[in-house]
Amino acid sequence: VEPDWTTLPTDTPQAIRRLLRRCLEKDRKRRLDSAAGARLEIDDALTASPTADGAVASGTSAAAPRGRLAWMVAAAALLVAAALAVPAVRYLLETPTPAPPETRLEIATPATSDVMSFAVSPDGRQIVFVASGDGASRLWVRPLDTTAAQPLAGTDGASYPFWSPDSRSIGFFADSQLKRLDLSGGAPQTLAPASLGRGGTWSADGVILFAPSSVGPLSRVPAGGGDVVPVTTLGEVQRGHRFPQFLPGGRQFLYYATGTTAETAGIYLGALDATAVTRVTAADTAGAYAPPGPGSADASRDGGWLLFGQQGRLVARRFDVARGALSGDPVTVADALAINATATVGPFSVSAAGLVTYRAGDVGRNQLTWFDRAGQALGTLGAPDATQVDPALSPDGRQVAVSRRVQGNPDLWLIDATRTTRFTFDPATDRFPVWSPDGSRLVFSRRRAGIDDLYQKPANGGGAEALLLASPEAKAAWSWSADGRSLLYTSTSPTTSRDVWVLPMAGDPKPFPFLNSTFYESGGTYSPDGHWVAYHSDESGRREIYVRPFPGPGGQWQVSTAGGKDPRWRPDGKELYYIAPDSRLMAAPIASSGTALQPGLPTALFQPRIALGGTPVVGFRQQYDVAPDGRFLINVNVDEGTAAPITVITNWNPDAKK
Repeated sequence: VEPDWTTLPTDTPQAIRRLLRRCLEKDRKRRLDSAAGARLEIDDALTASPTADGAVASGTSAAAPRGRLAWMVAAAALLVAAALAVPAVRYLLETPTPAPPETRLEIATPATSDVMSFAVSPDGRQIVFVASGDGASRLWVRPLDTTAAQPLAGTDGASYPFWSPDSRSIGFFADSQLKRLDLSGGAPQTLAPASLGRGGTWSADGVILFAPSSVGPLSRVPAGGGDVVPVTTLGEVQRGHRFPQFLPGGRQFLYYATGTTAETAGIYLGALDATAVTRVTAADTAGAYAPPGPGSADASRDGGWLLFGQQGRLVARRFDVARGALSGDPVTVADALAINATATVGPFSVSAAGLVTYRAGDVGRNQLTWFDRAGQALGTLGAPDATQVDPALSPDGRQVAVSRRVQGNPDLWLIDATRTTRFTFDPATDRFPVWSPDGSRLVFSRRRAGIDDLYQKPANGGGAEALLLASPEAKAAWSWSADGRSLLYTSTSPTTSRDVWVLPMAGDPKPFPFLNSTFYESGGTYSPDGHWVAYHSDESGRREIYVRPFPGPGGQWQVSTAGGKDPRWRPDGKELYYIAPDSRLMAAPIASSGTALQPGLPTALFQPRIALGGTPVVGFRQQYDVAPDGRFLINVNVDEGTAAPITVITNWNPDAKK
C-alpha cells in the first residue's frame, strides 16, 4: 500500500520527506537498508536551514525554525526506525521456519522371539512390545522419557498389541481372545473371541476394529465390550483381512487382504459406513499411515504417507486419503527389514504424533540342537540359520527336513550329521515337510498364487515332484500314519477357522474332515499305533492339548491343564509332549485301554529358547521333534538375547529433504 504523504506537516523538510520515501521504497535496490545511512540523512537535515520555498539550505543558522526542525527530525527518526523494521518483520513472517532435523535413536529390548509385535503410542511417549526377558513371553511398556521397561501382568502369551487413541490402554491378543488392559490398573478385560488374532485398531469413538483370525473378514466390537459385528466382506478370491488401522477421523481404515492371486492381495482402504473398498497397492506387509511431517510443503493437504514392507525394505509413498491413491516414487525408510511374509506383517509402527519405529535385520539365527530329557544340550545338527523353521525328523532319526529361505525364496533342505543339501528348487514357497513312515518320501506344502497345495517327492531327491492335493483352501501337512494309509493336514476356512482333515494315501483319495468346528483346531499328530490323534484347540477359550480316537467316533480327553500347543508323541506312545505358553517343554503320561484314554498330570521338563517361543505364530508348525531314541531335536534361537533394537525416528519428513 502506497503511504499517504499528504498527512505529513506542510513544513516537513524535503530531506526528511526524501528519507522516509527511501525507507519505504518497495524496490529493494532503491530502499535504504540500514540505520547508519538514515543517521547521515538526519544529521544533514539538522545542519540545514529552511529556504523561502520550504526547502532546507546548508549553512543556515536561524534559531527559531531550528528548534522546530529538531523536534520534527526526532519524530522522523522514530518513523525511520519503524520503516526500517518493516522489511525485517516481513522477512520473518514470509520466511518458512526450517523443519526440525530428523534424528534416529535405538531402544534395546529384553530378549524376544516375537520381533513383529510392538507399537508406539499415539502421543509418541511410550512403546509397547513383546519380550520374554523374565521367562514368560508377555507385554512390556517403555516410556520414551525413561531408560527402563516394565512387564505388564496378565499378558502372558500376548501378541500384536495396539493402543487406545488416548494412549492410556492397550489392546492385544492372547489365549485365543481379544483383550484390553488399562495402564491405570486392573486385570485385562476380555472383549471378543479371536482364534488367531491378526491385528487391531482403536478409534476415538470407542470402536475396536480387529482381525479375529488369519482368514475371514474384519470385525468390530465396542472398546468396553459388547456385540461383535463383521465389517468387511471377502472378495471372491480373497482369504482373509488383517492388520487394520484407522485413519484420522475414525471412519476410514486401512487393512491387508490375502488372496489367491497377486492381483487381489495387498493394502486396501475401507470405511465403517460404506461397503465399497479401494485397493491401494500391492505390498509384502500391511501398511501404516503417517501424517504430514512438520514443515511439510503439503501439510495442509488431506494426506500423508503410507509405509509398508517391500522386498525386505520399509518404504513410504505419498498417500492421498480422500482418493485412496498413492503418488510419487517410493522413499526408503529402512533397509534390511525383518518381514514375516506368511503373516504379511513387518516390524514397524507409526504414531499420530509423527514418530516412526522399526526393527531392522534378521529375527535371529536358529540352531538345531539335541537335548536330553533333563534339558542338557547334547550337540547340534547343521549350521545356524536365520530362516530355518519347521523341523521334521526322518523315521530313523538320521535326517531332518527344514524350510530355509535363500534369496527370499523358501525351499526344503535336508540336514544330516555331515552335510546340508537342498531338496526343492521351485520358485514357489515350499514349507511344512512330513516324512512317510518308511522314510522314502516327503509330503510338503507349496504356495503358488496365495494357495498352499500338497505335493510329494522321493526323499532321495531322484524323482519328480507330484501334486498330491489341490483345493481353494490353504493346507499344511502335519502327520503320516504309521501304516502309511492316511495323512493328517490342516485346512483353513473363512467360516470354521482352521480344521484337521484326513487325506487317504491308499484307496479312495477323497479327503474328509476329522475336526471341523468353529474353533481353531490344528497340530494333529498320530500316535505311534495310529489309534489316537493329539491336537490343540481353543474351544475352552485358550489353546489346550486334546486327544481323540482315530478314525472315531469316541470321546475327547484334555491333556494340558494351563495351555499348550504342538503335541508330539513319545516313540512308544506312553507320553505326550507339548509346548506351554511360557515356552517350557511339557510331558504328560498317557495310558490307554481299548477306546478309553487316561492322561496323567503334565510336568515341565525344561525351558529351551525355542524358535518363535511359546506364542502361536501363524504360518509355522512345531519347532521341535522327537527322535526314536527319545532325544529332542529343538530349533533353538541362539540370538534371542541380541534381537535387533527398535529404531525410533523423530521428525521424519521426506519433504524436508527435498
